[in-house]
Amino acid sequence: MPVTLATTDLPCPLWRRLLALVYDLLIVVAIVMVVGLLCQLATGGQLIHTAGRTVVPIWYQLLQALVVLAYFISSWRRGGQTVGMRPWRIRVTRDDGGTPSVQQALIRALVAAAPLVLLMLEPMLGLRPTLWTLLGVWAAWFAVALFDPRRRAIHDFAAHTEIRLLE
Repeated sequence: MPVTLATTDLPCPLWRRLLALVYDLLIVVAIVMVVGLLCQLATGGQLIHTAGRTVVPIWYQLLQALVVLAYFISSWRRGGQTVGMRPWRIRVTRDDGGTPSVQQALIRALVAAAPLVLLMLEPMLGLRPTLWTLLGVWAAWFAVALFDPRRRAIHDFAAHTEIRLLE
């Protein structure tokens, strides 16, 4: 039987959700490392080719994206919290306070990850300017929460979700 967490009507401060995101980044790195190890073992160590230029197969990139998406979507659907949200006592909810639907969780994850498309600029701009651009766009993505009374970021607006404090 799933445990229902009681939320307050108080929106989550931006600093709290960013710290939770740092925790989740550690989880995502671990997930990516495990998937990478399993794929290296499955391909006999021939997954990534580096003869003059690094070539990462598209199937591997898609697999990594799907596994990370699955982590976030399943966490938000099962209790509204990722591992990083638990110590900060925050939870993702629908606008009406319920658990996000699969569609809402998918939209939220895809919109939050959308700035990663900027990584395709790396061959033209170089790595450093591309990463600074990506960081700037993500800062703008979250800066919206500073001005919204319910502290929603761009992906919350898109998915009709918000982050609330737990009681």
